[in-house]
Amino acid sequence: MKIVYFTHSLLSCWNHGNAHFLRGLLRELALAGHDVRSMEPASSWSLANLLADHGEAGLRPFRAAYPGLKPARWSHLDEATAAVDGADLVLVHEWSPPELVAALGRLRANGAGFTLLFHDTHHRAVSDPDAIRALDLSGYDGVLAFGAALAEVYARAGWGARAFVWHEAADIRHFRPPETEGRREGLVWIGNWGDDERSAEIEEFLLKPAAATGLPLDIYGVRYPETALTTLRRYGARWRGWLPNASAPEIFARALATVHVPRRAYATVLPGIPTIRVFEALACGIPLVSAPWRDSEGLFRPGADFLFARDASECAGHLARLRDDSDLRADLVANGLETIRARHSCAHRAAELLAIVSRLSAPRESAA
Repeated sequence: MKIVYFTHSLLSCWNHGNAHFLRGLLRELALAGHDVRSMEPASSWSLANLLADHGEAGLRPFRAAYPGLKPARWSHLDEATAAVDGADLVLVHEWSPPELVAALGRLRANGAGFTLLFHDTHHRAVSDPDAIRALDLSGYDGVLAFGAALAEVYARAGWGARAFVWHEAADIRHFRPPETEGRREGLVWIGNWGDDERSAEIEEFLLKPAAATGLPLDIYGVRYPETALTTLRRYGARWRGWLPNASAPEIFARALATVHVPRRAYATVLPGIPTIRVFEALACGIPLVSAPWRDSEGLFRPGADFLFARDASECAGHLARLRDDSDLRADLVANGLETIRARHSCAHRAAELLAIVSRLSAPRESAA
């Protein structure tokens, strides 16, 4: 099968979490024998920011970890649409330019033989619904939504049974525990500040508990304004700047534990969506404490795979237990790895994608 995926960027993970999952997914599909190609705009803002901050050296971790993935970059719409010639399956990410989304839909509506799927891994459908409604999806065969709550938004908008739940997952070929355990100390948090979507939550569930337990805290990420950096310094946290996602396993391997702080939308209007960091952390074998979100789809075993905290005090208590109880740390690591390997790898998602395509192979209906 020839599969073409249109992404904002495969090369760059600078404030671009979709690249994490996509890299592992495309590798799994290629290893399964499919002809896999990715296309990204030559002018993507994620890549532009990465190169501005780190130059070509910023791309080395991705290229070393994924030597078989060589994304093509397009500058003109006809270059992009030419890439789907002979394709069997075309996927278009939600961050794609509206003109590309529409052009590919027109090709499909005019009889192109590929299955065309729109892939949404963001909260814009509820936080900025006009932006999604402005996209012309009338020619698409279905929508892949990274959680049931988001799939329901599309189902209510007329997609019905053609709105599929397709969660992100960990690339366990790359995200795995260290081969040899070394010294672990302190806490690590990998995440971007971004748009004040969780600034209060970062202070409540990360900065305050770390300070209360006396655990050193290293923070990696981008888009930290000076006000945020001032807050970090006040709590004694060390900001390390951007981290290539391919380097995350080695950083996780040095820390005693990590914390998940979901963006507000995923704790309120889109419950049940843990986002990629939970999958990756558990796959790397690091104990995890999470701020509140509702695991409405039963993806994990809270209390066994990781620990939920309702507030800063409870989070500090969990972190203190993890600091002092090696058996608890070992149990969480073993349980988390078991769940990821059984249900949440990129290989699982590749198989789910092919099953969805098979379900859509029946005569196609027009989108509402």
